[in-house]
Amino acid sequence: MTPSTFRGRPGPGRSHISVRVAHTVLGGAAGLVWLVLPTVPAGAGSDLAGPGTRAVAQGPEEDETATADLVLPLVAVGTAGALAAYGYVRRTRRARTPAVPARPAPGPAAPPPVAELEERCRRALIAADDSVRTSEEELGWAREQVGEEAVEPFARAVAEAREELTAAFRIRQRYDEGVPADPAERRHALAGIVGRCAEAGRRLDAESAGFDALRDLEGDGLPRALELAETRFRELAGRTVTAESMFAELAGRFPPSTRNPVTGYTEQAKDRLVFATTRLNQARQSADLGAPARAAAHLRAAESAIAQAAVFLDALHRLDTSLAEAAALVPDALTEAAEIGSDTASAEDAVDVPVGEVRARLLRLELVLTAVGEERAGGAYDPLDALRRIVRAVVPLGGGEDGVLGAAARLVAEESVADADAFVATHRGAVGAQARTRLAEARRLLGTGPEGRTDAEELARQARHLAEQDVRVHGHPLAGTDAPGSGQGGAHVGGVLLDDAPDDTPASFGGPAGRGRRTSAP
Repeated sequence: MTPSTFRGRPGPGRSHISVRVAHTVLGGAAGLVWLVLPTVPAGAGSDLAGPGTRAVAQGPEEDETATADLVLPLVAVGTAGALAAYGYVRRTRRARTPAVPARPAPGPAAPPPVAELEERCRRALIAADDSVRTSEEELGWAREQVGEEAVEPFARAVAEAREELTAAFRIRQRYDEGVPADPAERRHALAGIVGRCAEAGRRLDAESAGFDALRDLEGDGLPRALELAETRFRELAGRTVTAESMFAELAGRFPPSTRNPVTGYTEQAKDRLVFATTRLNQARQSADLGAPARAAAHLRAAESAIAQAAVFLDALHRLDTSLAEAAALVPDALTEAAEIGSDTASAEDAVDVPVGEVRARLLRLELVLTAVGEERAGGAYDPLDALRRIVRAVVPLGGGEDGVLGAAARLVAEESVADADAFVATHRGAVGAQARTRLAEARRLLGTGPEGRTDAEELARQARHLAEQDVRVHGHPLAGTDAPGSGQGGAHVGGVLLDDAPDDTPASFGGPAGRGRRTSAP
């Protein structure tokens, strides 16, 4: 119920009307008083005069003065009435007009959805990783062109950008693992990733102008750079013949699964070199025609293709070397693993797990050692995979950090990380952020020592698998998609999208913001 204090209270409209009416009455009364006073007979005042006062006769002048005295009261009365009527009409009209609610003051903008933040984070990681990789490649060309000492400040900038990017990938890896769990903190983590990537790009962009001046590809530095690229091209062309022989030899010594990581690498290296041949010729022609900007653009595209061809051929050579080292380590690794198993079986309490779990781990080790021994006796086998299985069976028993097994664990982890890195580097126009994140974490764990080698090897294998999936989805020449890594078009070479080789704005040293700072001359 409404309190009695408010039930008899007049509304706002009635209160204002009463005030207006009171003003009108008072104004009218004042006007009437003013009007009546001048009409009082002059003789009436004589009654109040003293006995000796003499009456003054009224003439025509006094009548005119009395008439003039009526004007001011009439004006006052009219003004008061007009004001009262205006106030009454205005108040009535306002009461009949519906009230318009006041527009609320603008508050803080709503935060973007988490999905949008994650997409922004994904793109930032890809762009920053591409920029760092491209900057590292061109830094290598500059080192050959002008020397180690001249490129030292730019090498420092690349190293600092790599540190920022590694930190960003580390945050993303923990984010994917569910750390942090609080929604607000997860938003903050995504923002931190974008900020780290932006800082990496800013560090590169801060040195890009000086780096361009150092190489001077649109001036006196172009002839020297062209000569170096052509020399490197001829060297790699000769290595492709050796690589084909090496791959054929691997086919005779090891099972097909051993060669799977590098299958097709020789052909893809040749495709990159064919692409480089075309761009080198165009660079020469543009230079002869007096178009240095166009010549520099073709040269950068050729350098990128040559660098990727070198990665393919290096991967073949590295696998051949790693397989030979692994084959030499397997016999000693089998012996050392068997000794660790015997020592553990004789002292089951040495492992801080239940006895039943220790026996299960010992049984698993025994099965692995038996299987590897049978594979060796049967002929061709994969020594890297054999070492991988032995190390994984020994680590739960508290061994494998030193000696032959420690060397085996290091070899397996380094080969897996290098293999994944080579694949991402040569297919980065199609590889997404998840594969790059796993690879970055594998690289970080590899540098932590023996305790991180097993995890590094596993994450590297995941990165390779995810990268292959991305290439199958995005890298097919009929997929109709641009390179997700570069954010700009690329050239299809060997059935994949060759990043950093667009027609007009090839990527070069610098961050994502500076990728399109150049346009070649028409």
